[in-house]
Amino acid sequence: MEPQLKRGFLDLCILAAVAEEDSYGYQIIKDAPACLELSESTLYPILRRLAKQGALSEYSREHNGRLRKYYSITELGRQELDSFVGDAGSIQEIIAYVKRGAGK
Repeated sequence: MEPQLKRGFLDLCILAAVAEEDSYGYQIIKDAPACLELSESTLYPILRRLAKQGALSEYSREHNGRLRKYYSITELGRQELDSFVGDAGSIQEIIAYVKRGAGK
């Protein structure tokens, strides 16, 4: 997948990863679609930005004697996901247009 296109989906995929259940960085990476090729160096700045914007909240919990930072989606984050899902028809229309141009 083209890097610019992938960047556009990263925030949404991270929000989706914590939408059903709070999670932490390593688990988010494991749960993300392989095509995103999500790495720690990509994930953590996005998590910090989403938390700063209010789309995620964060808290720490002890795990095996160490503190692990967990992330949960906020109402604002849910609104962002809902907005994207609401735009799904437009996105599919764009994909269909590109496929026609590619002769598929």
